[in-house]
Amino acid sequence: MSHGGLWYTSDALVPMPYADETSRGVVKLDHIYKQYAQGRAIVTALRDVCLEVGPGEFCALMGPSGCGKSTLLNLIGGLDHPTEGTLALDGRSTADFSDADWTKLRRECIGLVFQAFHLLPGLSAAENVALPLLLSGHGGRRTGQRVVDCLDAVGMRRRAHHRPGELSGGEQQRVAIARALVHQPKLLLADEPTGNLDSTQGAEIIALLRSLPRRFGTTVIVATHSREAAQQADTVHGLRDGCLESGAGSATL
Repeated sequence: MSHGGLWYTSDALVPMPYADETSRGVVKLDHIYKQYAQGRAIVTALRDVCLEVGPGEFCALMGPSGCGKSTLLNLIGGLDHPTEGTLALDGRSTADFSDADWTKLRRECIGLVFQAFHLLPGLSAAENVALPLLLSGHGGRRTGQRVVDCLDAVGMRRRAHHRPGELSGGEQQRVAIARALVHQPKLLLADEPTGNLDSTQGAEIIALLRSLPRRFGTTVIVATHSREAAQQADTVHGLRDGCLESGAGSATL
């Protein structure tokens, strides 16, 4: 099945086919600007950003707090919209997407992981992972198996019935990643996924995210201020004051 040219599958946790691996990126931004009104002033959060991320790529957006990397992730995920410029996903412009289109796309084709884990404290790990499927109207034995498969994929199957308060920070982030994977997105966006973790747990989470393109065909874009995290990426794009730094794209830091 497809939605807007983005492929997804509702069956077992398996790699996904790409619409055209040779001719276009999964994400392409052309001359993107993002401005906000702050009182009477206009603040430019992103300025003339051009970026393409290919199928199965592990890409890092690196820079200090306030440089625009979270804003850029929000635009790619449809949580915000550019002031100028064009954003294409899998070769299709998103210029005509409605809020309902973006909501459907996130539920079916885009996974989101945040610095704050955003797990519901009253639900078990398995119930948190199942929630996106239930909200999309899926249920039954197939959904249960998919939840088990996703928890297994992130090393949390044996902790499936524990609530977030019974899990370490690293374990909670693993559950959050499983939740982001449960609808088998083609694209996964992670905003400072190691920001609330110690160095050991952070390294484990980055290694897990790094494995997703190879294991499932998922394109992964990570926003991070961590040089160590960015060094694991296929490509690194530095951001400063809302602009891509010249020479961005090399994984060598």
